[in-house]
Amino acid sequence: MATQRFLTLDDVAEILNVSWSQAYALVRRKELIAIQIGGRGQWRVEKDELERFIQQKYAEARATTAPEPAPEAEVDSPH
Repeated sequence: MATQRFLTLDDVAEILNVSWSQAYALVRRKELIAIQIGGRGQWRVEKDELERFIQQKYAEARATTAPEPAPEAEVDSPH
Protein backbone atom coordinates (compact mmCIF):
# COMPACT_ATOMS: atom_id res chain seq x y z
CA MET A 1 0.00 0.00 0.00
CA ALA A 2 1.31 3.45 -0.91
CA THR A 3 2.18 5.94 1.78
CA GLN A 4 -0.42 8.68 2.11
CA ARG A 5 0.73 12.05 0.80
CA PHE A 6 -2.10 14.13 2.24
CA LEU A 7 -3.64 14.53 5.68
CA THR A 8 -7.15 15.60 6.65
CA LEU A 9 -7.66 18.41 9.13
CA ASP A 10 -8.63 15.73 11.66
CA ASP A 11 -5.21 14.13 11.10
CA VAL A 12 -3.46 17.49 11.43
CA ALA A 13 -5.35 18.28 14.63
CA GLU A 14 -4.36 14.92 16.11
CA ILE A 15 -0.69 15.30 15.15
CA LEU A 16 -0.50 18.84 16.57
CA ASN A 17 -2.65 17.87 19.58
CA VAL A 18 -5.11 20.70 18.92
CA SER A 19 -8.81 20.82 18.08
CA TRP A 20 -10.14 20.59 14.53
CA SER A 21 -11.20 24.25 14.72
CA GLN A 22 -7.67 25.30 15.73
CA ALA A 23 -6.24 23.36 12.77
CA TYR A 24 -8.79 25.00 10.48
CA ALA A 25 -7.88 28.44 11.85
CA LEU A 26 -4.22 27.81 10.94
CA VAL A 27 -5.34 27.06 7.37
CA ARG A 28 -7.66 30.09 7.22
CA ARG A 29 -4.84 32.38 8.39
CA LYS A 30 -2.53 30.71 5.83
CA GLU A 31 -0.04 29.78 8.53
CA LEU A 32 -0.50 26.20 7.37
CA ILE A 33 -0.94 25.78 3.63
CA ALA A 34 -3.72 23.44 2.56
CA ILE A 35 -5.67 22.69 -0.61
CA GLN A 36 -9.33 21.92 -1.16
CA ILE A 37 -10.13 18.67 -2.95
CA GLY A 38 -13.37 17.35 -4.40
CA GLY A 39 -16.85 18.71 -4.84
CA ARG A 40 -17.35 19.30 -1.13
CA GLY A 41 -14.05 21.17 -0.81
CA GLN A 42 -12.43 18.90 1.75
CA TRP A 43 -9.20 20.41 3.09
CA ARG A 44 -5.99 18.42 2.69
CA VAL A 45 -2.53 19.21 4.01
CA GLU A 46 0.52 17.65 2.43
CA LYS A 47 2.70 15.84 4.99
CA ASP A 48 5.77 17.81 3.85
CA GLU A 49 3.84 21.06 4.33
CA LEU A 50 2.92 20.09 7.90
CA GLU A 51 6.55 19.26 8.64
CA ARG A 52 7.62 22.65 7.21
CA PHE A 53 5.06 24.35 9.44
CA ILE A 54 6.37 22.54 12.52
CA GLN A 55 9.99 23.38 11.69
CA GLN A 56 9.02 27.03 11.11
CA LYS A 57 7.40 27.16 14.56
CA TYR A 58 10.57 25.72 16.11
CA ALA A 59 12.67 28.33 14.27
CA GLU A 60 10.37 31.10 15.55
CA ALA A 61 10.67 29.74 19.09
CA ARG A 62 14.46 29.70 18.85
CA ALA A 63 14.54 33.26 17.47
CA THR A 64 12.56 34.79 20.30
CA THR A 65 14.56 35.90 23.23
CA ALA A 66 13.96 34.17 26.48
CA PRO A 67 12.51 36.38 29.17
CA GLU A 68 15.03 37.75 31.63
CA PRO A 69 14.95 35.92 34.93
CA ALA A 70 13.46 38.00 37.70
CA PRO A 71 16.13 39.39 40.02
CA GLU A 72 16.19 37.65 43.36
CA ALA A 73 14.67 39.70 46.10
CA GLU A 74 17.23 41.07 48.50
CA VAL A 75 16.76 39.79 51.96
CA ASP A 76 17.31 42.31 54.73
CA SER A 77 19.75 40.76 57.14
CA PRO A 78 20.17 42.08 60.65
CA HIS A 79 23.50 43.80 61.23
